[in-house]
Amino acid sequence: MKQQKPSVTPLVTPPATPMLDKVNLPHDLKQFADRDLPQLAAELRAEMIDAVSVTGGHLGAGLGVVELTLAIHYLFNTPEDRLIFDVGHQCYPHKILTGRRDKIRTLRKENGLSGFTSRKESDYDPFGAAHSSTSISAGLGMATASKLQGKDNHVICVVGDGAMSAGMIYEAINNAAATHSKLIIILNDNDMSIAPPVGAMSKYLARLLSSRSFLEFRHFSHKAVHKILPKGLRPRVLKTEEFVRYYLSGNGTLFEELGLYYLGPVNGHDFTSLLPVLRNVRDMQAENFPVLIHAVTQKGKGYAPAEKSDDKYHGVSQFDVISGLQIKPKSNAPSYTSVFGKALVAAATDDEKVVGITAAMPDGTGLNFLQNAFPARYFDVGIAEQHAVTFAAGLATEGYKPFVAIYSTFLQRAYDQVVHDVAIQNLPVKFALDRAGMVGADGQTHAGSFDISYLCCLPNMVVLVPADEAELMHGVHTAHHYNDGPIAFRFPRGEAIGVDLPKQPEKLKIGKGRIIKQGKDIAVLTLGPRLYEAVKADDILSQQGYNITIADARFAKPIDRELLHQLVENHDYLITMEEGAIGGFSAQVLDILARDNLLERVIYRPLYMKDSFIDHASQQKQYAQTGLDADALVRLVKGLTAKG
Repeated sequence: MKQQKPSVTPLVTPPATPMLDKVNLPHDLKQFADRDLPQLAAELRAEMIDAVSVTGGHLGAGLGVVELTLAIHYLFNTPEDRLIFDVGHQCYPHKILTGRRDKIRTLRKENGLSGFTSRKESDYDPFGAAHSSTSISAGLGMATASKLQGKDNHVICVVGDGAMSAGMIYEAINNAAATHSKLIIILNDNDMSIAPPVGAMSKYLARLLSSRSFLEFRHFSHKAVHKILPKGLRPRVLKTEEFVRYYLSGNGTLFEELGLYYLGPVNGHDFTSLLPVLRNVRDMQAENFPVLIHAVTQKGKGYAPAEKSDDKYHGVSQFDVISGLQIKPKSNAPSYTSVFGKALVAAATDDEKVVGITAAMPDGTGLNFLQNAFPARYFDVGIAEQHAVTFAAGLATEGYKPFVAIYSTFLQRAYDQVVHDVAIQNLPVKFALDRAGMVGADGQTHAGSFDISYLCCLPNMVVLVPADEAELMHGVHTAHHYNDGPIAFRFPRGEAIGVDLPKQPEKLKIGKGRIIKQGKDIAVLTLGPRLYEAVKADDILSQQGYNITIADARFAKPIDRELLHQLVENHDYLITMEEGAIGGFSAQVLDILARDNLLERVIYRPLYMKDSFIDHASQQKQYAQTGLDADALVRLVKGLTAKG
């Protein structure tokens, strides 16, 4: 008899948290003694686990920084002392401690708390950090502003969850060292494996090297070196001091060479390690210089299912606290991501020149399928989108067919490389843009709103926008066989439409659309999955006497000029519908209508995203808010024809 899985019901009774109940804002932590913090950390961790079990969200990263977050708020004076989390996945414990505990079970819900830090949400969030590796640059700006104003506050950047793999971090470190800025950087090392085991000796050395006596001696020594020794000997003596510290601690060479004062590693879950070092760094009396504290933590710490999971429960849906089982609704259709991943494997099976590139998102982009099937042709470059694009360009020059799989919102970080290294050289790089359009709970920072606009303006670029999962399969196949220049195809987050998948994909003719349903008077030209909203609208309108034509553009660039002329010649009204921002598909349609003298022959109205950022809510609600659902189309049709 087949064993049934236990039923999964989220825990509805919050855990007992008598100490945490006394904390509303960080200054409330001052009532506790050092010895109280382990119990407070246990309660904070339990509260976070219970909250995320109800809302879903990013669990593992926050569990790993519970002690760090407590220690920082306990010892520093936030929000006057600026605290930046990089990336914002780590910020849930911070939100609980900074006046938002009463709303923590609204995380990522409509009108609830953001899943990331947000300036408009709290004074304790000095910088929004939803994209990775920005904290040190922002923190350096804050520290410089404080210096210019004569302030003496601290700026603390908690950098973790892979953020150190991006080049922007090192640009900022280089600048911070050159300007001798007063900046505290905490490297939350939860999976980078750059540290030896943390033991008693490393704890002692970190405390010693951060102590006031050592720092004052170092400060005095540096002044003496500059006053007494000839210029030629000074660099050697100073390098000797760095070497001694490296010899004692066994770490930090890279950071020292970049100009940071390195301390660590310290156990990021042990208050007897954290508190002395943080106190010493806080109370430094020497001249300003950037300090890096290397804290070793465990992602998913304190929750057994997360600790045992390969991804440490990085992102989760609702789950049962006791068993850890996640509640995932049964799907009637595959996800767009999985359809892309399997289609790419099929292309790679047929062609050994097909390779895949991701920027630290193998599962999120579907490249895990390629990784499993052809590991030698799968490349994860870390959180380094700029490098990913130029790396792909280099592969393309040697005859390979690189598919760069990146979320739409993250490709923005590599726009110069798309322009300069790919488009100008007309290299056949294939861009697979996941999370195009609205993304639901991840909100405005992760929405794929702008790729149609920022790609269609580039010479040599082809932009394909599949309407469903079958069209996505055709799109992957088309991109695979397109070698005349760069091509991008975009697809939404989440579950696909549910259409039948073809046994064999087709190679689409570049720049050709299709008529889905022939009508009269009103033509609706859609781009991407908005096609199915047009079909829903037609079901409503047909019952009220409307007979509309529905066409699928398929390509945002080049646009099917012949199809556009056909629609104008046979209809009094033309409506376009796209899930992108201003300046995208509709702007190109309008350009053709104007250049071909068609504006006098048709009444044209575009539907595209509002010129505003849309907060987190369900995807369907977001599309309704921005006027891109079936109801919005029905209202527009009725308004144009004055029949409703």
